[in-house]
Amino acid sequence: MNFMPARQIELAVAQRAKGRLGLAFKRDGARTRIEEFYQLGCLKARLPRPVDAAVLEAVTMNIGGGVAGGDVLATRIELHSGARACVASQAAERVYRALAEPAEVSTEISVQSGAVLEYLPQETILFDGFGLNRSLEVALHGDAAFLGVESLVFGRLAMGEAVRRGALRDRIMLTRDGRLVLRDMTRLEGDISAQLGRGAVARGAMAVASIVFARADAEVYLDGVRDALGGAHAGASCFEGVLFARVLALNGAALRRVVVAVLNVLRDGRPMPRVWQG
Repeated sequence: MNFMPARQIELAVAQRAKGRLGLAFKRDGARTRIEEFYQLGCLKARLPRPVDAAVLEAVTMNIGGGVAGGDVLATRIELHSGARACVASQAAERVYRALAEPAEVSTEISVQSGAVLEYLPQETILFDGFGLNRSLEVALHGDAAFLGVESLVFGRLAMGEAVRRGALRDRIMLTRDGRLVLRDMTRLEGDISAQLGRGAVARGAMAVASIVFARADAEVYLDGVRDALGGAHAGASCFEGVLFARVLALNGAALRRVVVAVLNVLRDGRPMPRVWQG
């Protein structure tokens, strides 16, 4: 019998999502208007009719249906002097299992003097086997003000999923006039559920949020924020015009209740963006 030599079979490289989003806002009289609107790949944004004419709202979305290993998503937000904007995400983001490389998700924010930005993405849900490198870099100038939240939920808790394998590198950095004011880094790798169960890490909490409020009078809000935290496993402190709060909770629903209570204090009772009210 004659045998043909076996052909070398090349495995197809998985197609990965790439997305870029660029938003710039400017002050126009008593209103804030969009100056730059750039979207590429899976990252998109919409500009709903604002409730407050002085504050322009933007809703971001990932039409890729989630984030997987090897995806690269980059967002840039800029506010010129005097502009006021609120940027929220359409829904919670899902980070799926990574076969090889982690996903890279970065957000760069620049807020000029006299401008105010509220950056309010909804939760990021991490599936078993995920890999995520995420960064949030905020550059404030002069008396610019910033309110931001980043939330993580480890696993689909309603389905009884435990995150036994995963890799997370999550960084938040804030500067004012080029000087570093806040740098927060979270790194978890391996059996995530087991690590979160340790008393010195999260005491069994499977959801965590970081809230950053940078404004000259931030300290005035500290007592109100601590009251809003209630009996949650959480804490808040204030330094150099920055109020920083960390919230731990058993699940995403419990986390959201506390986060919304804190945001209501820091937003002086104004209604949350519509995408948060569903």
